[in-house]
Amino acid sequence: MELPHQCTLCPRACRADRAAGHAGYCGADDRLMVARAALHHWEEPCLSGDPQDRRGSGTVFFSGCSLRCCYCQNYPISQDGVGKAISVQRLADIFLQLQHDGARNLNLVTATQYLPWVCEALDLAKDGGLTLPVVYNTGGYETVETVKALQGYVDIWLTDFKYAASDLAARLSSAADYPVVAEAALRQMLRQTGAPAYDAEGFLRRGVIVRHLALPGCVADSFAILQLLARLRDEEKVSFIPSLMSQFTPFYKAASQGLGRRITTYEYRKVIEEAIRLGLTDGYMQEKSSAREEYTPPFDLEGV
Repeated sequence: MELPHQCTLCPRACRADRAAGHAGYCGADDRLMVARAALHHWEEPCLSGDPQDRRGSGTVFFSGCSLRCCYCQNYPISQDGVGKAISVQRLADIFLQLQHDGARNLNLVTATQYLPWVCEALDLAKDGGLTLPVVYNTGGYETVETVKALQGYVDIWLTDFKYAASDLAARLSSAADYPVVAEAALRQMLRQTGAPAYDAEGFLRRGVIVRHLALPGCVADSFAILQLLARLRDEEKVSFIPSLMSQFTPFYKAASQGLGRRITTYEYRKVIEEAIRLGLTDGYMQEKSSAREEYTPPFDLEGV
């Protein structure tokens, strides 16, 4: 896979000449930019285990993003360009170092804008002994073609489903087509991975986790998403792990878009009750609470 002259890696299809060094909508150009790599202890328990477990999920945060979420807690990385240019070989070495440090999986956060480099680095790392399941941590705004291109590379899809309403997606993430795009991508993810599969310790080895961050004042949209997920589960006949999150915090530009408060306990419990009503709690549902890691500035990636 080569760096595109007319980039269509994400649904924006901005056709930036990335190979010539021009930045796309996502902010990425012809450099591989990584902002942070470390063991992460606050993912879903089936990925990172107990927060006190020293191992955790081996996360690599890539710079830039194809979404413009006004409430992004990692906005310095996703929208302000924080990161460091590294080589493909260095990225492969980071993957192997995270495995050496005890990571339970390799967790690639917002990596699509660097897909050519990521696939090459995974090939190099596997040749060097990488055996960890690969988690693709995405906002859900992916093309079906990109999901298909990652078949054989990704074991676990950790995907958001942010919005059911186009107007809400346009206002909060500048992506009116998000609901349609995210549904098509999720269907393909389910078809590629199948039902969740676990190792002997109960950690996920293969499957799909669908995250939804409940937003203040948006319970009706959360209900619509849960109903869509239940329909999709029935149509595709493939189970997945719902992760319903309550930790919204009014970061970045959230207040300017009417999201100036935390979600209430009442609002979150209504979302949980709807998930129960729809049978989305069958087998496993992860309620992800407000406990989370704060944004950590990038460290010296040469020392990973």
